[in-house]
Amino acid sequence: MPSGELSEDQDQVRPTGAEGSPPSLWSNPAYRIFLGVQTLSALGDSISYVALPLLVLHSTGSVLQMGLVTGLTGVASILTGLVAGVVADRFDRRRLLMLADGARCLLYLLIPLAWISSTPIWLIYTVVPIAGCFSMLFQVTYVTVVPAIVQPDQITKANGHMYATYAVASVAGPALAGFVASSAGPAAAIGIDSATFAVSALGVLLVKFNGRPQPTSPAQRGNISQEFLAGAKFLWAHPVLRPLTLLLSLITFLIYGLTDLVIYLVKHELDHPDTTVGYVLTAGTVGSFIASAAVARVRKRLGFGVTWISAFSLAGLSVAGIGLSGSVPVIAVLMTITLMCTGIAGICSMSLRQEVTPSHLLGRVTSSFWTIHTALGPIGAAITTAAAAGAGVTTVCLVMGVVVLAVALTGTLTGIARPHAVEPVNPVDSVDRPTGEAA
Repeated sequence: MPSGELSEDQDQVRPTGAEGSPPSLWSNPAYRIFLGVQTLSALGDSISYVALPLLVLHSTGSVLQMGLVTGLTGVASILTGLVAGVVADRFDRRRLLMLADGARCLLYLLIPLAWISSTPIWLIYTVVPIAGCFSMLFQVTYVTVVPAIVQPDQITKANGHMYATYAVASVAGPALAGFVASSAGPAAAIGIDSATFAVSALGVLLVKFNGRPQPTSPAQRGNISQEFLAGAKFLWAHPVLRPLTLLLSLITFLIYGLTDLVIYLVKHELDHPDTTVGYVLTAGTVGSFIASAAVARVRKRLGFGVTWISAFSLAGLSVAGIGLSGSVPVIAVLMTITLMCTGIAGICSMSLRQEVTPSHLLGRVTSSFWTIHTALGPIGAAITTAAAAGAGVTTVCLVMGVVVLAVALTGTLTGIARPHAVEPVNPVDSVDRPTGEAA
């Protein structure tokens, strides 16, 4: 991931605003195009998230096969995430973005073409996991190119905008997929999905990246395991990223299954219909929009450490409140606050990694961070939902919220709380070398 620092030549060609002030993000054509590309790609992901299970259900009538397809996609994405950072650091990132979107366009196009004359369910089992691999490659690579498009002090704001596009896509994509599937069939919805990826791939051609890193030579690379470990070693060596990764792993373990708990609470314990569940979750999405709009201003005023610790502390209190409340409107408000806080903390975390990580390591650091901090999530979801089935959602949410608050406050005892601990560091000089290379 680019570090956000510019060479002298690059700094000279960057436009400036009036009286030498930096230009706004919206005056940057590369950023505007890239944001549009991101929106289309996110919309495509959201459409396929709904249209593919619907197609499987229409073709087989089996909820088991729906789950198998979803599970295969998840496994493919996780496995790809282990090496996506290495790929993003080795090869031209513009071409990787185009490859990821172009491949998904062609793969998803195969499905509606095949469904014209038959229903080869085996094709879905083949296409969808492969598309999941390219989706993960795109996600890792896009994180690495943001600092090559915007100026260093605009990274957090840019990430906030992109977070908002994902929130929009998470609402608009399923709605569009459902409308098209009901009127023309789920295969047609997948065809539209394919078209969004085609436009996105072409849009990348128009984006000018500044400060593209030079690929490392074969002699500097080492093997795949060494390259992947370089990202993990950088995280461990950094005084902020190390505690951040550890604490976020614990928080992810705790709140990964929160949506399932809220659905169970509203539908079964409070005895409300599915439409009410939808309203509560939609209200939560509003928190994502608030986070994207406020994060740059909040971080600039409070600093990274105070923002991150405060956001997760408030999220913990909100989760505890969800357990204590028996009112659906109150639960909706608390979900909004929770998603707002986790969104602010997440955007700040991503921005920090982009700011302090050398460009040639950013892909591997991103992959390592995502792999490490999400690894315990599914286990946590299984444990919390099982606990809720026995002890009730009220008890579980209360305990979960208190522990999240405690974990967040632990950050005050680590490098996260240090106001000047976010400067670029040099552990990469040692961790990125293959074993045995001289320092």
